[in-house]
Amino acid sequence: MIKGLYAAASAMLANITRQQALAHDVANLDTPGFKQVLTAMDDFITTQVNQVNPNDPLRTVNVLGRLGLGVEGITNLNDFSQGGLKETGYELDIALDGPGFFRVKTAAGERYTRDGRFLKDAAGNLVTTDGYNVLNTSGTAIKLGDGEISIAEDGTITVDGTAAGQLGIVSFLTPETQLVRDGENTFSSTGAPNGTEKGTVVQGYLEMSNADPTQIMTQLVEVTRSYEAAQQMVSNQDELLGKTISSLGRIG
Repeated sequence: MIKGLYAAASAMLANITRQQALAHDVANLDTPGFKQVLTAMDDFITTQVNQVNPNDPLRTVNVLGRLGLGVEGITNLNDFSQGGLKETGYELDIALDGPGFFRVKTAAGERYTRDGRFLKDAAGNLVTTDGYNVLNTSGTAIKLGDGEISIAEDGTITVDGTAAGQLGIVSFLTPETQLVRDGENTFSSTGAPNGTEKGTVVQGYLEMSNADPTQIMTQLVEVTRSYEAAQQMVSNQDELLGKTISSLGRIG
C-alpha cells in the first residue's frame, strides 16, 4: 500500500509540473517568437522485485525485475519548430523564415531569440523590446541613422540607401540540446553556434508563437483529469492503510 501511495502522490506532483508548463505556454500564445515548453516524464523511483524459491533449501532469491513507484517530471524541453509569420508592416519588425536566431546583448552576456520586435532607442541603437542591443555579424551594436530603413533577406540593413550593418544571425545543429531558456523569450547556449543554415530575413513581419491553443487546452483537460484520478488514488490508499493499521491493532 505504501508503494501505491508513492505512485499516486508522484503522479499528482508530475501533473502539477505539466500544468505549470502548459500555463506558461498559454500566457505566451501571443508572444512573437515564443517557443513552447514541453514536459517529459521519467520513473520516480524503482525498486527491485525478488522471489524466494520455496523448493530450494538454500532459499535462493530470483530477481524478477524492477517495480516503478511512480513518475516525475524531468528537465523541460523547448519546441523549436517555427511559428507562423504575421505581417505587421512596421519596418523594424523582423521575422526569420527558416532556422536561426538573432544575437542580442543582455546584462548576462550574449543571448539568442526569435522575437523580432525591434526598436530604435534614443541613441539610435537597434534594440529589443527589453532594451537589449541587437548585434551585427561582428557582435557589436547596430546603430541606425534617420531615414527609411530597408532590410534585405540576408539581414543587410540600409538607411536611405546607406549601409548600416548586417543582422547577426546564427544557427545551431541541435538547438533542443544546445540552447537553454534563461528568460521569457531568450536562450543561452552551451556552446558556440555550429549551424550553417540560416533563415531568410523578412522585414515587416513577425514570427508568432508556435504554441497551439487547441492542443494546449486539450492537454490541460487531460492533466486535470489525471491529477484528480491520482488524488482519488491517494485517498483510497490512505483509507486502506488506515483500515490495515486498525485491523493489526485489534489482533494485538
